[in-house]
This record gives sequence, C-alpha cells and structure tokens, in this order.
Amino acid sequence: MKEILIAISGIILFLIGMVRLSSTARKIINIRIKQYIKYAVEKPLSGLFAGAVSTVFFQSSSAAIALTIGLVSAGLISFNSSLAIILGADIGTTLTVQLVIWRFTEISPIFISIGGLLWLICRDKWKIAGEMIFYFGLIFFGLELVNLAAEPLKSSPGFLNFFAQTKNPFFGIVLGIVVTGIVHASAIPIGILVILAQQDVVILENALPVMMGANIGTTVTALLVGTVATASGKRSAISHLIFKCAGVLLLLIFMPYFLAFLRILSSSVPQQIVLGHFLLNLLIVLVFIFFLKPFARLMNKIMPGLDDPLPLWPEFLDQNDLSDTPKALVDVQKELQREMVIVQKMFTSSIDLIACPQEGKRRDISYIELLVNNLRTQIIKFLWQISSGRLSVKLSQKLFAYTAIADDIESIGNHIIWITDLVLQKAAKKIKFSDSGEREIMEIIGLVNRNLDAAITIITTPDEKKIRDIMLREEEVDIKVKDSRERHIKRFHQRLCQAEAGPFFVEMLIHLERISDHCNNIAEYVLDIEEKQP
Repeated sequence: MKEILIAISGIILFLIGMVRLSSTARKIINIRIKQYIKYAVEKPLSGLFAGAVSTVFFQSSSAAIALTIGLVSAGLISFNSSLAIILGADIGTTLTVQLVIWRFTEISPIFISIGGLLWLICRDKWKIAGEMIFYFGLIFFGLELVNLAAEPLKSSPGFLNFFAQTKNPFFGIVLGIVVTGIVHASAIPIGILVILAQQDVVILENALPVMMGANIGTTVTALLVGTVATASGKRSAISHLIFKCAGVLLLLIFMPYFLAFLRILSSSVPQQIVLGHFLLNLLIVLVFIFFLKPFARLMNKIMPGLDDPLPLWPEFLDQNDLSDTPKALVDVQKELQREMVIVQKMFTSSIDLIACPQEGKRRDISYIELLVNNLRTQIIKFLWQISSGRLSVKLSQKLFAYTAIADDIESIGNHIIWITDLVLQKAAKKIKFSDSGEREIMEIIGLVNRNLDAAITIITTPDEKKIRDIMLREEEVDIKVKDSRERHIKRFHQRLCQAEAGPFFVEMLIHLERISDHCNNIAEYVLDIEEKQP
C-alpha cells in the first residue's frame, strides 16, 4: 500500500507539473502566436518543426495539438497546415521519455530548487522562467517517486503477473489507451514502462503493446477539443487519430521484425522502449508527410465543411505603394475594413455563446482577437512609414483619422472578449436574466450589430446617411441602456430577477454601449474626413 500511494503521488505531481507548465507556456506562446503561425504554415517541414518544438516547450503533445486544433477552429490555421504540425508534435513527445533514460529524474530536485528560487525571488521574465523550470523539475520528480515505488514491486508475483498479460498485444494496447485517455499524457504510461524496465519488471514484448496503446490514447485530448471545434478543427482531431491508428497497425503487422530491429539498435530494454516510441512516430511521419495534400483532400470529402482561414497578416498593405501616399492610404482604408469585418465576426460568435455557452468557442474568439491586435499593429507601422514623407493637410487628416479608427476597432475587440467572459461566467454560475431583461439585452444587441454593419461599409464607401444613422442609433443605444438599468433596479427590488444577475446585466450593458460608442467614433472620423475634402 505504501508503494502504491507513493506511485500515485508521483503520477499526481507529474500531472500537476505538466498541466501548469503547459498553462504557463501557453501564455507565452499566445503573446507570440503570430510568429508561431507564420512559421508553422510556410511549408510542411516548417510545420513539422513547429509542432515538435511546441511539444518540447509544453512537455505535452496533447497540449500542443489542442492549441493547434483551437487555431484551426478559430480560422487562423488551415486544416491542411495543421496536419504537419500534428505530425511534428508526435515526434516532440518522444523527448520526455528519453530524458528518463538520461536520468533527469535523479537530478529533478536541482530543477525544482533553481526554478523555485527564481520564481520566488525574481520578477517579470525571470519569474516566468523560474516557474517553468520548477514545473519541468516537478514532472521528473513525480517520475522519480514512481521509480522509488517500483523497486519493491519487482518481487510482487501479482504485479509481475499483471504485466505478463500485456504480452497479448490487444490487452496491452487497450491498457495503454485507457491509462493515457484518463491522464491525458502518453508520457506517464510510457515513462512508467521505462522505469519498470530499469527495475527488470517488464520486458520489451510486454512494453511495446502498452506503448502503442498510449500513442492512440494521446488522441483523446484532441478529440475532446474537436467536439466543440468547427468542421476544420474536427477534421484535424480525426486525422490525428487516423495517423496513430495507421502507425500502430503497421507495427502490429511487422511486430517480429520491429522487435528484432530494436534489439539490434540497443541491448538495454528501457532504451529499446524509448526507441520504439520514437520509431513509431517517425514511421507515422514518413508514411504521411509526403501525402498530406491528397490526405487532406480525402478528409475534406469524408468530412465536408468550410475551411476558410483568416489571413493573419495584412492583405492590402503594399510596401511598393509607400512612394504614392494617396494609394498607400487607400491600402490602409481597405485593411481597416477587413479588420472591422473580423471584429463583427467576433461579435456574432460572442452573441451565439448566449444561447450555447462553450469554453471552446470562447477560446476561438480569443484567438481571433489576437489576429485583430496583430492587424492593428501592422496598420500603425504602415501609417508610421507613410508619415515619414511629406503630406498635405488633407492627407495628414486622413492619416490621423485612420490611426484613431485602428485603435477603435481594437477596442471593440477587447469589449467583445469581456462579453464572452461574462456570458461563460453567467452560464457557470447558472444565472438567468428575467424575460424582460433578456428582451432588452437582445434589442440593444440588434442596434449595436447594425452599427457594426454600417461602420464596415462607411470605412471604404463614406455615405452621409449611414453615418448619421450610426449616430442616431448610438443615441438610441445610450437611452435604452439608461432605461434598461433603471428598469433592472425596479425588477431587483420587486424580486423579479436573481440578485446575482445584477452585476452581469449591468456590465453587459456597459460593454455593448462601449462598442456602439466606438462605432460612433469611426463614423465621426469618416464624416470629418469627408467634410474637409476640397
């Protein structure tokens, strides 16, 4: 019982380390997401490398692939591009168990000590680095506890008999799938196999089926993420499962030859297990990497659905136009309109969450906001380049107006993210608005959406009537928000609504009003430009 408790404690520490390391790494990669995507989608080999590196960074292929499927679902990566990243992620996951062979478990207290001190003492980047080092050490410290618990088990007949049954390939594969599906990390069962092999508890014939099952089991996380993803995201998740199953099937067919090959490569059973894990994933890469395009076409036929990724980088900003200032400003005008279209897509998705709140959808919207922020940055840089030349008063007015419009569009995106957070918190706490409150919110949402529609049009095609309509609707939104707050106070005192609903209702109104304000700002800037035209 003591050994079992120590082993369970080790597995829990491993999972805590992996989850927290993945979470911290995700924050960093979210900040640099545009560089990650740009590199990952260039060529299949680039995607392969990006997948491998991100898995090493996360210390979890499941986390790296879940991120990729989220980006596909958000429309930032195409289904075709995601396939190479998924293959690369499966290669990267083999490093963790190789580190067990290199005795990283024994020096894990060093990582915990150094990382912990940096985390506690330092600030900013060093604090984050310390946190990541600490959790990296915790992963291998957990495996070291499993190692300590495994040593006495080699004299347990019942334990040895259990692993003897895994020599049956189908039993071993099912065991690997189940364990990995539960813990969402193939490194745990495979790492434990390596540790048991170091204690002479398991032999290669027992370990390989479990390792193959663990590789299939690692797709569970991706499949769960895929359930709330778009059609493209679902295709990516199913493709991951197909890759793994195809690789395992090939190994089963050629199992005797594979066993003999591993024994040629190494005489150490632990190293043979690690090499088997690596070669399985390498085999999957070699089988599929050169056929990704036809495979993608086949998957598109089997699982039809839209795959229309949003370009992360500006489509209209042309460096060659900088010598012609009026033309360069037209480029900016078109890019601002595209950014506004993307923001409206975010708004529509956030409103859809009211009827069907899902964390996966919220994540997709947050990824799209990263795109909006990146476009704003690129537009501002382009405007800086334009400003370095000589500008007339008229062109200067346009330049400053477009700068302000870019900021307003980004601010709209920020308010939409706050709305999505409110919607999910409201759903999590099972808070409901009164029927009259729901009607008031939906009426204001309709007005705001019409303002977003009109704002998209007037950026490139100024129309004084549409501009005036935006301003009138903005006044109407202000009045309705004010009236709705007052009516909500009356409902609150009459006990017609939940007490907890109040803050959510008022904050939702605030963000909707702010979005309408920014649309009004855009209308005023456009009107100002038009009125000052000669």
